[in-house]
Amino acid sequence: MSLSEFWFILITVLFIGFFVLEGFDFGVGVVSRLLGKNDQEIRVYMNTIGPFWDANEVWLIVAGGAMFAAFPHWYATMFSGFYIPLVFMLLALIMRGVSFEFRGKVDSDRWRRIWDWSLFIGSLLPPVLWGVVLANFMTGMPIDANKEMTGNFLQFLHPFALLGGVMFLFLTLTHGLQFITIRTHGELQERARSMARKLTPITSVLFLAFIIIGYFISDVFSYHGQTFMVIPILAWVALLFANLHNNQKLDVKAFMLTSITIILLTGSIFLGMFPRVMISSLSEAYSLTVYNASSGGYTLKVMTIFSLFLLPFVLGYQAWSYFIFRKRIKQDDELEY
Repeated sequence: MSLSEFWFILITVLFIGFFVLEGFDFGVGVVSRLLGKNDQEIRVYMNTIGPFWDANEVWLIVAGGAMFAAFPHWYATMFSGFYIPLVFMLLALIMRGVSFEFRGKVDSDRWRRIWDWSLFIGSLLPPVLWGVVLANFMTGMPIDANKEMTGNFLQFLHPFALLGGVMFLFLTLTHGLQFITIRTHGELQERARSMARKLTPITSVLFLAFIIIGYFISDVFSYHGQTFMVIPILAWVALLFANLHNNQKLDVKAFMLTSITIILLTGSIFLGMFPRVMISSLSEAYSLTVYNASSGGYTLKVMTIFSLFLLPFVLGYQAWSYFIFRKRIKQDDELEY
């Protein structure tokens, strides 16, 4: 395995980690506005993700940094081509982060409602935009011989991309509801479980439509052979089993299964593209690959050495934080957010 292939796999793992961890963050951020009937209940839902949300975003920062250093052409083409959606995504993440910090600073219902809506919008936009971006990764984008993406933002909002955005939003909502069931007690837990029971069938239909249509309008699920399609199908099956476990109140297993769904879906898209990192819809020859978009050998070697020392600390810190804050949250607990 070459170093460029190793870094492609590592970046794929980082994006998978981001979508799994930040996925339930996004879901909880949206449904807390819908499930919470009063200020105290909204605070309980917010506190389920309060200790984790900022550390979860580190996965995206590290993935972006690794992409910038290991694959500068991939980074430049992606961030210049998807400039508008990525700016909206950044603004949404800022609104979301600020809402955690500011909501409890002033004792005013109007003030809290403003930041509740900020959290709602800031949690809703990113999964929709990521779904749009991933769908365009699958169908390909107009990349020319100079590794530059042509076209405009509206060109990326084709029906399959919009389906990807809606599907990914519902997937994060389902994932977030399952996370709430393992972090709360009593009525708040049952309310999340009930909503998950209603949303998962819709998510399953959207998910199945996405992988079937994706199979016919993209080569990502067939580039490495027809059997590769088994991976996204397994992701869909895991989602169905998550609903079964949710009905039986096996909350931890249901959450693990929605995590597996996101892992298999994201992994199948990234690995299905390999060795391409961005597909050109103009010509296969213009596609960016792990070979023509990567940095030089010395840069990759230095990055690999540093990552071997740093990654264990990052992973250890995050595992430690989940262990420390593993206790379920009650309404009469002292709440930070």
